[in-house]
Amino acid sequence: MDRLVLMDLDDTLINRREALTAWVTDFSADRRLPLKAVQTLAEALRERSRPETFAGLRAELGMTESPDELWDIYRVGMAAKAVCDSATLVRLDLLRAAGWSVGVLTNGPTDIQRAKLAAAGILSHVDAVCISEEAGVRKPEPEVFRIAASRCGFALTTDAWMVGDDPVTDIVGASAAGLRTVWVSAGSAWTNPDVAPDHVALTTDDALDFLLGLPEGTR
Repeated sequence: MDRLVLMDLDDTLINRREALTAWVTDFSADRRLPLKAVQTLAEALRERSRPETFAGLRAELGMTESPDELWDIYRVGMAAKAVCDSATLVRLDLLRAAGWSVGVLTNGPTDIQRAKLAAAGILSHVDAVCISEEAGVRKPEPEVFRIAASRCGFALTTDAWMVGDDPVTDIVGASAAGLRTVWVSAGSAWTNPDVAPDHVALTTDDALDFLLGLPEGTR
């Protein structure tokens, strides 16, 4: 394999927003939480969730479980909601068959990210996984892109690509680390005047189709 692509996980390979909405809805219904509490829970978990998030929520929402117990409930529940479309998995396989090495690079706690990867059936379709907590550094820091590439057997060169939805952590970060980039826009407009993605795709499948269509030897 002579080409590398690193894939973001949340809202790229899986729809985290949709999974979170489904989990909050189910959890809140089970607990019969009032609307204000449901909104508080959703807002607290929207951008970034980790075990300590539940320390404050526990008291605010009147929950009796410990923060660790609540995190375990969330981790299991979110993994159960994590879905990677079968068409996306097929495209990952096609990339590998075409000579690409495919890695996942994601920010977040190791336990929940690995649980989502496993539940969504992604692990058997990629060559390596790099999660910020276990790597000790988060996107957009250049070092985490180097770690992810090395797990796929690569040193970072312009042969490497990053596909992701986040303009800062995925695109600006990868560009600074020397990767070429595909931004999954979901219809949004690019607003950073200083850095631009090498390609803009509406969906993750569109991004993978773009890579599959690159001529052999394209850099």
